Amino acid sequence: MNGIQEVVGSIPSGSTLKYFVYILYSSSRNSYYIGHTKDIHNRLDYHNNGYNKSTKHGIPWSLVHEEEFDTRSGAMKREMVIKSKKSKKYIEWLINK
Repeated sequence: MNGIQEVVGSIPSGSTLKYFVYILYSSSRNSYYIGHTKDIHNRLDYHNNGYNKSTKHGIPWSLVHEEEFDTRSGAMKREMVIKSKKSKKYIEWLINK
C-alpha cells in the first residue's frame, strides 16, 4: 500500500461537518430570508446569482445572521422555529443580540 486510504461513502474520522441556519437581508426589498445549508458561502452565492425563485428579486442579499449545528435535523428544527415566529421584530432581535 502507498499509505493513501480511500474512503467511499462516509465522512473521514475527525471531520467536522457542520450545518448552518442563516438569515439573509435584502435592502432593496427591506426583507429577510431564512434557510439552512452545509456551505453558507456557496449558498449566499446561489441566492445572489438568482438561482432561487424566492430570492431572485431581492438581489443583492447579505448574510446578517448564522447559527451552527452538528446535525442537519438540528438546523432544520431551528429554521422552523425562527420561521414559525412570523416576526420581523424577532428576526431583528436575533441579529442584534
